[in-house]
Amino acid sequence: MFTIRVARASLSDLPGLETPRLSIAALRPEDAEALRRLTDDAAITAAVNFLPAPFTLQDAQDLIRSGTRGQDCFLGAWIRGSGSADAPVGCAGRELVGVVGTHLRGPGVIEIGYWIGGAARGRGFAYEAVSAIIDLLRARFPGRIIVAECRPANVASWGLLEKLGFRDTGEAGHRPGRRLLRRD
Repeated sequence: MFTIRVARASLSDLPGLETPRLSIAALRPEDAEALRRLTDDAAITAAVNFLPAPFTLQDAQDLIRSGTRGQDCFLGAWIRGSGSADAPVGCAGRELVGVVGTHLRGPGVIEIGYWIGGAARGRGFAYEAVSAIIDLLRARFPGRIIVAECRPANVASWGLLEKLGFRDTGEAGHRPGRRLLRRD
């Protein structure tokens, strides 16, 4: 007897991307120190409810390791052209400016979230990285809805999500104080 198995959706093998200014790829174990440096910032840990403060090297390693299960993938956004020309994405010679998280939520939903380091904020990196990831997710999972959660008081992130085509659903998010936004 033969059993036909449906391929299970997974984020564990998302390909890397290049944008005009960024190299974007799944964070790897060797990226843990760069992730720790970027994320151990009160502005980030206060805004992202699952990030502990202080954000330690062990926390960075655990976050990266969480992507191996396939339900979550954290992608680093690295400035292109920093470090040596032949340096692989994520190596010590490149500057990590942000992280985009992707999360499978049930059979028809993908959630995205992101954070950008202090010196890189306000320079368009979040828009560049998140829009590239959205395009990738829409191509890879065409039947899924893409959602995000945001505090309405987080004016910068709320505005960015609206610019990316997200609209407030009027529903509370799963995380305290957040609203659910949906991109059609």
